[in-house]
Amino acid sequence: MAMKAIVKSVISGDSLVLRGSPGPQGQIPKERVLHLADIQAPRMGTATRDDEDWAFESREFLRALAVGKPVTFTSMHSLPPSDDVPRDIGTAEINGVDLATEVLKSGWAKLKELKREPTDEDLRKRDVEAEARAAGKGIWNPHGPKARKTNYMMPTDSQGFLAEWKGRPIDGLVEQVKDGSTLRIRLLMPDGDHQFVNIALAGVRCPRVASKPGEASEQWGEEAKFFTESRLLQRYVKVNLLSLPNAAPTPFQTGANATAPPPATIFIGTVLHPAGNVAEHLVSAGLARVVDWHAGMLASGGGMERLRAAEKVAKEKRACLYANAPAAPPKTNGAAINGSSRSFDATVVRIWSADQISVVDRETGKERRLQLSSTRGPKASDSKQAYWAQEAREFLRKRLIGKHVKVHIDFIRPREGEFEERECATIRYGGQNSNIAEQLIEKGLASVVRHKRDDEDRSPDYDKLMAAEQAAASEGRGIHSGKDMPPPKQPLNISESAHRATTFVNGFKRLGRIPAVVEYVAAGSRFKIYLPKDNQVLTLVLSGIRAPRTARNASETSEPYGPESAEFATRRYMQRDVEIEIHDSDKSGGFIGALYLNKTENAAITLVREGLATVHPYSADNLPWAKQLYDAEEDAKRAKRNIWKDYDEAAEQTAEAPTEDASRPLKTEYLDVIISDVRTKPQFAFSIQILNTEGIAELEKLMREFSLHHKTAPSAPAGFVPKAGDLVSAKFSDGQWYRARVRRASPVKKEAEVTFIDYGNQDTVGFSDIRPLEGRFRALPGQAHDARLSFVKLVPPESEYHQDAVDRFRQLCDGRKLIANVDHKEGQLLHLRLIDPSNPAVADDPTESINVDFVREGLATIDKKGCKYLSSYPAMVKKLQEALSTAKRDRAGMFEFGDVEEDD
Repeated sequence: MAMKAIVKSVISGDSLVLRGSPGPQGQIPKERVLHLADIQAPRMGTATRDDEDWAFESREFLRALAVGKPVTFTSMHSLPPSDDVPRDIGTAEINGVDLATEVLKSGWAKLKELKREPTDEDLRKRDVEAEARAAGKGIWNPHGPKARKTNYMMPTDSQGFLAEWKGRPIDGLVEQVKDGSTLRIRLLMPDGDHQFVNIALAGVRCPRVASKPGEASEQWGEEAKFFTESRLLQRYVKVNLLSLPNAAPTPFQTGANATAPPPATIFIGTVLHPAGNVAEHLVSAGLARVVDWHAGMLASGGGMERLRAAEKVAKEKRACLYANAPAAPPKTNGAAINGSSRSFDATVVRIWSADQISVVDRETGKERRLQLSSTRGPKASDSKQAYWAQEAREFLRKRLIGKHVKVHIDFIRPREGEFEERECATIRYGGQNSNIAEQLIEKGLASVVRHKRDDEDRSPDYDKLMAAEQAAASEGRGIHSGKDMPPPKQPLNISESAHRATTFVNGFKRLGRIPAVVEYVAAGSRFKIYLPKDNQVLTLVLSGIRAPRTARNASETSEPYGPESAEFATRRYMQRDVEIEIHDSDKSGGFIGALYLNKTENAAITLVREGLATVHPYSADNLPWAKQLYDAEEDAKRAKRNIWKDYDEAAEQTAEAPTEDASRPLKTEYLDVIISDVRTKPQFAFSIQILNTEGIAELEKLMREFSLHHKTAPSAPAGFVPKAGDLVSAKFSDGQWYRARVRRASPVKKEAEVTFIDYGNQDTVGFSDIRPLEGRFRALPGQAHDARLSFVKLVPPESEYHQDAVDRFRQLCDGRKLIANVDHKEGQLLHLRLIDPSNPAVADDPTESINVDFVREGLATIDKKGCKYLSSYPAMVKKLQEALSTAKRDRAGMFEFGDVEEDD
């Protein structure tokens, strides 16, 4: 009985693979093998045996005649099935033409020897064969087959083969479809040889098809395979080899000594049929997904854009693999996200790292920290990546800092582990509207994040980013170079100490203006400056002005407009290319000088004009731009900007003429105190503890627990480096641990200057004797209070009696319990009148005190400049003047050789 089928493929010149038509629900049709009766064609070769002569040409004749066409066949005899595929011997016709006769007529097969009596049909075929032989057709060609080498295995040198043929179209014949996107192709090389290769279709991946008995195919895998087979199997195509799987070196994993990769088992490429690119049709039918990381290979011809368009069609139809695809998000041009605009114009104010920046919305003035979408920069903390991290950060700084950019928030990355919630954005700048992330990646200074398959939270230019990464990898740029770049050297901190800073001042003065970069803004008038030429950092304090102070930690309070001043300076000068001039250095190692932006803008004048700093007359009067400073301050006053918001000119003029009783005396309040520390540098001062308070009781309890804790406390965490302002545990010279605050730290010397907050004394302690202060020991405020003597000042250090005065103070006060009265408060500094309770004169005269004793002994003078409140205590002034007269009369202390009192 005659049956109908479609020729799926041709095995050889005498054998075909037939298939039925798809079922009504798209079911995959069954297959069968048909061997044409009574003829024998040359056998095709395999990896272990060569082709028989004329085998390819014989099969090629039948392939061209039959593949893809409807056929009518009759089974004469059934053979045992192979892999559950039925096999038959029989006859086949296409449009009434007998295939066996056509093969014989063209000379591509010979008749088998018959073991039966020949029929009329057998005799006719024998005549056909004889005619072909006489004409020298096909296998009867007397000159024999053309010499050809057929390589059934993948090229041994896959890298070399790819390098030779990449980008050059090669004719090929699809020999096998392993799954919808994986093909085995016979390449017809220009020299006549045939080379078999395995090709993965670039840009797509179809579900896997079972390759072993008992395995199950992935959903839609069989349908995808049939889709490709029915269109490409044993059809001629054009093949473009593009890459090897993971051909690009993984950043920081491939070095100069890397071994050669093993031979590849597959190439990635495009397979083009005259009717189009099957990859695009697979995607639009919902039988393949787009492979993001192939975007770079397909960028030049717009291949990825066409695949994305096909993907969009499949998602809209919810076809096959995309049946459960999430609905496309609505277009949100400028719509709000988290209460803020999604698209906005901004100014870049800070580069945090290779993939994070801060911008200020030009409309709202709000600062926002942004992550570049789908971009991952090198890590500065990794020694292998540190060089490229700095290069990337500098690339962003030079192109973006202070520039106007267009921001589009693509998505918000939720908080995860140690990572904060972050807005991820595409940043465009310049007249070309360039995507900075794309430029960064193209330079090899960042890589592209590999998102999960259905993760729609990604850059809208994701394919362009992938293309940029592919270009960088192929050119070996930046992180793809495979070079082991040493981490950048840490810049030398020349403001580490006053002594070190002093040695640089004269050299800087001779240089005049010095190119620099503002690395950090500590306060409105205090900057950390980087000198690229010499790889040095320094602290710069602006000459001639004073900006309000900002709190350095939670326990401090900022001065009014301190944060605003620091924020203004940060936004205007942070990470900018500037010029600096150095005039002098201060006692803490900072350099005093000027900072210029764009060569003309003096930062000090700008801050004063904005009302965010005041003129400091003592240092301003000697500056060439002193008049500009005063003019700027007058302008700020008239406009009532910031600091001068409540400025009243009339009130100021009144205040400029102070009266003798301008400062009212404080209410008398006697305190029991103990002098806990006496120090002479940078000037004479001391610290006290106020006794009989809850704080002292709590301190005693805390110190017992503190001592027990440090007997078993672990060592400092790895990499712990104390910083100025940190609360820590520090070991004093007596071997005990105490609470302390870091004044300044030197990572070079691995030591820090600390103040012990419960006693007031200071020391230099090695990092090995410093630990982070645990939270339970932080609640109690420091019990030491800085203090000075009210009304009087000890003889100056240059006097030969200064040491006598210090020694006398230690003798009378150090470690002793005294009574004190607070006469004045200068910020946190207490001006104290110290009273010795063992002195009987105290009971009759409230003005009698240790302060007066020092004047009487010629070891101190009345401090008319430092104690503006003197006039508020007339009784004390009278007592002090009497004591001074006594000292001069008795030639005590510094008056030993006459009256040497300063003329105040």
